[in-house]
Amino acid sequence: MRAPQSTLLIARFAPRPVAAAAAIAALAAMSAAQAQVQPPAPAASEAKADAKARDADQTLERVEVTGTRASLQRSLNLKRSASGVQDSISATELGRFPDDNVADSLSHITGVSISRTAGGEGQKVSVRGLGPEYTLTTFNNRILATDGEGRDFAFDVLPSDIISGADVVKSAQASVMEGAIGGLVNLRSASPFDQPGQHGLLRVEGDRNLMSRLNGGKLSATYSNTFGKELGVLVGLVYADRKVRTDTAGNDGGWTRNPIADPAANWTGNAWGGNIDPNGNGVLDPDEEGLIGPGQFRVGTIQEQKKRTALSGKVEWRPSEQLKVTVDGIRTRLDSPQVGYQQSFYTLFAPGRWSNMQIRNGVVTGFTMDNPDPEQRLNPELLNLTTHRVVDSALYGVNAEWKASETLKFSGDLYQSTSKRHSGGQDTYTVLRMNQPNVTTVQLTGSQVPSISTTFADGRDLINGLAGGQFGASDFNTHYLGLSGDNIDDKIRGLALNGAWTVDRFNVDQIQFGVQSTRRDKHRDLVDNAINGGENYYSGANAINVGQLGGNVLDQHLSPPNFMNGVSGSFPRSFLGFDVPNYLAALQAYNGKPRPDGGTYDFSLAAPVWNPLQSYRVREKTTSFFIEADLSGERWNADIGVRLVKTKTSARAWDAKIESLTENGPFNYTAVYAAPTQIGQDASYTFGLPSANFVWHFTDQLQLRLGAAKTMARPSVEQLAPTSTTASVAWGDFTQVFGGNADLKPYSAKQYDASLEWYYARNSALTFAVFQKDIKNQITTSWQTGVDIGVPGHLFNVMKPINGDKAKVRGMEIGFQHLWDNGLGVRAQYTRNRSDSWVGGEKRPLEGIAPATSSLSLLYEKGPWSLSATADHTDDFVSAINVIGPGFNERAKAITWVTAQASYEFNKWLKLSIEGRNLSDAKQEYTLGNGSITLPQGYNRWGRAFTIGASIKF
Repeated sequence: MRAPQSTLLIARFAPRPVAAAAAIAALAAMSAAQAQVQPPAPAASEAKADAKARDADQTLERVEVTGTRASLQRSLNLKRSASGVQDSISATELGRFPDDNVADSLSHITGVSISRTAGGEGQKVSVRGLGPEYTLTTFNNRILATDGEGRDFAFDVLPSDIISGADVVKSAQASVMEGAIGGLVNLRSASPFDQPGQHGLLRVEGDRNLMSRLNGGKLSATYSNTFGKELGVLVGLVYADRKVRTDTAGNDGGWTRNPIADPAANWTGNAWGGNIDPNGNGVLDPDEEGLIGPGQFRVGTIQEQKKRTALSGKVEWRPSEQLKVTVDGIRTRLDSPQVGYQQSFYTLFAPGRWSNMQIRNGVVTGFTMDNPDPEQRLNPELLNLTTHRVVDSALYGVNAEWKASETLKFSGDLYQSTSKRHSGGQDTYTVLRMNQPNVTTVQLTGSQVPSISTTFADGRDLINGLAGGQFGASDFNTHYLGLSGDNIDDKIRGLALNGAWTVDRFNVDQIQFGVQSTRRDKHRDLVDNAINGGENYYSGANAINVGQLGGNVLDQHLSPPNFMNGVSGSFPRSFLGFDVPNYLAALQAYNGKPRPDGGTYDFSLAAPVWNPLQSYRVREKTTSFFIEADLSGERWNADIGVRLVKTKTSARAWDAKIESLTENGPFNYTAVYAAPTQIGQDASYTFGLPSANFVWHFTDQLQLRLGAAKTMARPSVEQLAPTSTTASVAWGDFTQVFGGNADLKPYSAKQYDASLEWYYARNSALTFAVFQKDIKNQITTSWQTGVDIGVPGHLFNVMKPINGDKAKVRGMEIGFQHLWDNGLGVRAQYTRNRSDSWVGGEKRPLEGIAPATSSLSLLYEKGPWSLSATADHTDDFVSAINVIGPGFNERAKAITWVTAQASYEFNKWLKLSIEGRNLSDAKQEYTLGNGSITLPQGYNRWGRAFTIGASIKF
């Protein structure tokens, strides 16, 4: 009997999703697919079934689908045949994912939202109203190591070219790895047997951003071959070099807000320089309580060169029908240093610093700074903010599947996943400060950047002077020199041994069982010059005129094209940039010259050193056992099981006592620390995680899914290490902050899922799902006051993460897909969720989660043409709670991201394409407010970008 010519047609006419899944796997005969759902029949029945299948095969129209249509078809089949609630994305062809970034493709899925990094690239993924820390990311069911302090995976380290598909698993099963409450994202690599024979793809791309006028390019190649039915090989290579720019504005110093005397207001103020005092009487009058003013704001551009390399490979050996062995691996490098050139204005109020104040609705909207005192006047600053991010990641593994008998199968998997990023001491936050007398006025206009006018005593104007190149090195002094960065090494080793026993009795299809073990070792070493006071070594009375340093420190005059277009207001749109390596070299060359406070300059006293207080070693061992029964009846299938998980953690960190405190002035202290001593904490916990899923097939096209489970998500890795810091004593805040606690228990949740799915036509579906998650053991912060930590004459506040709070997430998802035979298609989704948490008995929304996301895709694919456009919308959401008092929340504005592509296939081996990203010129804007007051809080713009590509395949 011939195999069916369209896997979609098999899925349409198969009696249940189990058979559809078998068909998607391309079984050699219809009888083999039928054997999955009914007992063996007599020979006469087999002959009749073969004849019937041949007749159907001859009468059904052959449907060939490629590209985007094929991708959507495969994704829909995966969703339909999945045991639980799942959505998927599939590659359009070998080595070609729907989007250049995996996170961007995932954003088209119901229940998924993403955050973006510099250049507008998708980076972190959130599922069903819960942040990235609630999401587990795996590659071929193996946990991916991360280059950050936590577990949340940064998708920008992984080129999409090495991915063949991604599944977002939203419901839980005993046989599926634990560790996710929001959802599990499993990335899949291709198999050489997906397309037997010899295949290859070579693709070359060039791109250009219209805002920045910066270019980039990418080369990717994939080759696969099978040698008979026994051996298959697949290799891939990616190299990309892209320059991006992000225009940015923000409020680094935060907003100052006066205290409120009424205890019910629960706000004691954050006016470090002194309470804002419009009438200058030195008293906080009733009408001045809660008054708000700007502390510091900045505007500039971040430039980044992203270089990506990736190697991937897979070898599959199938010596017999009973045995399959797969060896695979990936190795990637992301080299993406960022350099931020920004103009910074430190306007923080202090007595005598502001005059001519204008006040509206409890906010100081305008003032003049004309105090002749050099420390009281405004001294515009050049801020150079660099991030050294070079991430090396690797994942290697071997997998074996053995069919021991007709009823017993075993599988084993062994892997190692690593991620390394060594940025210690290489990130910079360096500031040069202008040193001339001036008069400055500041005006809040409602724009993302306040209007500012600075006129110097010599008649020069800041805005026009920067645009005209009137300022040079002698106009600046050294100021703040922040050198920091951490070295992170993450290594995960995993082993899984699983089995499946076919029962086919009493409605039990099979029983799955297994044991899995992982060991994670994560090390962080912070290297900075905050712990040794080096950040202020060249500031204040010890500042050096940059003109005296030489060394070509100020090496750029920046007037970026299209800079801050669309942002109103009068502020500098040209600025100077300085070269940090040249700056550091010039400071070292200045060694030995007299220092005003005595002695001579010595750069080694300002250089970054190992900071033990925020360094750690964490080892986490997990062992899990599961058993799951897969059941089915005439119109239903189900699974029920339990997963038992034991976790052991061992955390090591360092503590250094404060030996002495020196008060240098108001809100200015220097701490001297004792030699560090190592401290350790060990902990363990065991969880039982039951789960059940049920699918009722009303018809071959309509099915209902129900699911219930207990799930868990482990605390972020850095929260397990007993690190602590007292850095805030430098500005007079006597607080000890513990970053972690090994006794923290994981988040746990009871979750419920229901999904109604109507596959009403070929390639088409309408789905509706609802869900609820009741989360316990939310991690919150304990706060103790008046604690003696051993510093004579001072009592401290102590902050520490603890379990105790709870949260509830509930929502609904609607998905729709329809593909017409004429080549047209549409895909849409809408997700609505509500996420609430309770902290200390107070109800709050969860931070960083959009209450609604939606997506709409239109496509046309027929003959040589392929056209598509997608709009992904994210509603506005709360990004930070109670920033300057109860009810003053930071919000991210709504954003719509539009992409489109068009391609033409000249023949079987040549295709040209053009793609557009962010065609709506979306910007990410943040505001701070309480409903009646709205303040600018942040702004990022990335611009539109286009990519032209050519691919050759054989």
